[in-house]
Amino acid sequence: MIGLIFGDTNFPKYIYKKIKGYKKYIIIDLTKKKFFKKDKNSYSVSIGQFGKIISILKKNNCKRILFAGKVQKPNFLKIKLDLKGVYYIPRIIKKSKIGDVALLKEIIKIFKKEKIQTISSTTLTPELNLSKGHYSKYRPDRDDKKDINNAIQKLNKTDQFSHIQGAISRGKTIILERQEGTQKMLNKVKKIKNICRGVLVKFPKKKQDPRVDLPTVGLDTLKQCKAVGLKGIVLKHNKNIFLDRIKSIKFANKNKMFILVK
Repeated sequence: MIGLIFGDTNFPKYIYKKIKGYKKYIIIDLTKKKFFKKDKNSYSVSIGQFGKIISILKKNNCKRILFAGKVQKPNFLKIKLDLKGVYYIPRIIKKSKIGDVALLKEIIKIFKKEKIQTISSTTLTPELNLSKGHYSKYRPDRDDKKDINNAIQKLNKTDQFSHIQGAISRGKTIILERQEGTQKMLNKVKKIKNICRGVLVKFPKKKQDPRVDLPTVGLDTLKQCKAVGLKGIVLKHNKNIFLDRIKSIKFANKNKMFILVK
């Protein structure tokens, strides 16, 4: 039995479709709209109810858990806590002030203390993890390579515990991904009429635990990049989740965009 702790985004939905019917699982549903509520093995729980979550996992003999999807950082003053939530919350708040990476590491430590192992989010979906190479027929030109290097350098200078795992570079302009996510970062990019230039780089956070919250892209990401005139996306090899691979590659080829994994 495996425990699936699901947040929002399409990645949990992909995992769910893949395992349903042939693997024993339970779901801790942390999605805003309770997407998995119709599944008899799903439990809708507040993020502050650590006691209830741990109790559900142990009752179902779940010794392994997998995190997938985004969970919005809560307002710690307003969330409902059970006894274990009250016990653990000071540690969680302390780590959350350092950054998302520190927060996730602390949550993994809590589960480990409860004798529950956290496994990689790609354990069930190795096909979504890309190795080095070009995945479209178009390649970055000289200007694209400058944009890629500028974005990577900027990411390397960010705080090691921050939530930043994305950057857009276009000429001298660089926009970093803040807590609101990739789509809102892309919304900040001004489209230049009849000019396609710039790249989106999605790399893991510096101190990121490879088991959780890997950078995720897919067809929607490519469409959003195209809409603001970017020429391509760049990922880190074996540290990414790439959804809709075939459709994404077709879209990139059709629109003369590149997909590069470094």
